[in-house]
Amino acid sequence: MLPWRRALPAAGLLRSAAPPRPGTARGARCGPGERPVGRGAALPPGPDLRHFLRAAAAGETQPEPGSAPGSAKVYLETYGCQMNVNDTEIAWAILQKNGYARTKELDEADVILLVTCSVREKAEQAIWNRLWHLKALKARRQQARLPLRVGILGCMAERLKEEILHREKLVDIVAGPDAYRDLPRLLAVAESGQRAANVLLSLDETYADILPVQTSAGGTTAFVSIMRGCDNMCSYCIVPFTRGRERSRPVASILQEVRMLSEQGVKEVTLLGQNVNSFRDMSEVQFQSAAAPVLSRGFSTVYRAKPGGLRFAHLLDQVSRIDPEMRIRFTSPHPKDFPDEVLQLIRERHNICKQLHLPAQSGSTRVLEAMRRGYTREAYLELVHHIRESIPGVSLSSDFIAGFCGETEEDHQQTVSLLREVRYNVGFLFAYSMRQKTRAYHRLQDDVPADVKKRRLEELITVFREEAARANEAMVGQSQLVLVEGPSKRSASELCGRNDGNIKVIFPDAETEDAAGCGAPGRAQPGDYVLVKVTSASSQTLKGVLLSRTTLSRSAACR
Repeated sequence: MLPWRRALPAAGLLRSAAPPRPGTARGARCGPGERPVGRGAALPPGPDLRHFLRAAAAGETQPEPGSAPGSAKVYLETYGCQMNVNDTEIAWAILQKNGYARTKELDEADVILLVTCSVREKAEQAIWNRLWHLKALKARRQQARLPLRVGILGCMAERLKEEILHREKLVDIVAGPDAYRDLPRLLAVAESGQRAANVLLSLDETYADILPVQTSAGGTTAFVSIMRGCDNMCSYCIVPFTRGRERSRPVASILQEVRMLSEQGVKEVTLLGQNVNSFRDMSEVQFQSAAAPVLSRGFSTVYRAKPGGLRFAHLLDQVSRIDPEMRIRFTSPHPKDFPDEVLQLIRERHNICKQLHLPAQSGSTRVLEAMRRGYTREAYLELVHHIRESIPGVSLSSDFIAGFCGETEEDHQQTVSLLREVRYNVGFLFAYSMRQKTRAYHRLQDDVPADVKKRRLEELITVFREEAARANEAMVGQSQLVLVEGPSKRSASELCGRNDGNIKVIFPDAETEDAAGCGAPGRAQPGDYVLVKVTSASSQTLKGVLLSRTTLSRSAACR
């Protein structure tokens, strides 16, 4: 699973989208490589797939963004993980090419699209609450005869499918993660007063030809999706059922996108995937003869080894060569997929961040087996030690679930001890939420009471914060290389950014010299690299004094 993020109103138009391939709009029927997921009422009448295919075959040009007469304005709101942020960018790229305009103001919108998460019940409840708040807005618009269309996109749409249309009359369209190409058709159906859904999962859709329109503030950082779906089938996880099977983008299309981001001045790229380090590009025949990589020692999978393809180490090597001044991160990996060549590459390349996400989920071997994680506590700790030996100073983050099916107090205490032993810098901790369709739903009992889950979660959070504070306090007195993101939210006189370990750093917004002594003193701007001497630390933040502006390459040369 990718780490949870709060709702992010997506904004900003910093790059144009590549035109979609002719004939790739998706209708209600399965095409090659697709499989139907749910059955429901047939889609209502309206412009169908043939309409768009005929237009493409005839060479009709798509309208420029916002140029169509009376262009409809769309408001996009994002919930959940970084993959959903990237999905928002993909959906907007498609809509932009079909003549829609973008608005940041909810009251101006003709179309409101919520890009949703389904990983926990609380995530879905946030969407239902948001829809309840939108009811009044839609009612006012109907009274004024100014129609408002509301759509649910992403994982919640895929999990509940047409049930959303039946349960909530406010919703006009439902589109799963593999149906974003079909958004123009679905919205055309909605414009006719009907409601529509496309929740087909694809075996090959990666949106490789769609250049997402970046929505991250300031243009300093960007997400690049490299693969979609997951084959791990952990017993608690809904992702394989909402995102489908693993499939990877061609390396060439990823490199093209990263180069364009570099040309636009983006200074940090995060490679995204549900299981990002199982990347396997099979797009070319010559890639298909390679042997399957070796799993981390003591790890196993529920599926057979997959030979062939260009692997994550190759992609990471190529991406890191594009721009020596661009930081590279990746998330979310599975601990099983860390061969030595990946670790060696991270150690050697100055622009690959020395920060790894190692989702543990539990510190109990018994619970890990019930979760179908494919490793024991001992194997996980051996991997942690190997990583720290291979990459000195590496920053580690992790995911943990409190109160999984059958978890005893002893199991819980083993998770507490794992938190203390590893001492993570960043953590994402949640109480277990059973999801329909998962193996746990069918085979296990959600038998840990809610109040016990809450107490255990609070204990895990307390221990994590204590250990993270100790880990971060070790940096007091050190100089940290920080990528400036912008003003601090708490003080206009301070700036914030993140160090190599992805820890937030706060420092005064003051004039400073360039480390090389070139140029006049000046204030740091978003996208600048600066050296900050850490003066204090908490479990989540470092504070310090600004020393100088510098570059990523210069800082690496001085180590």
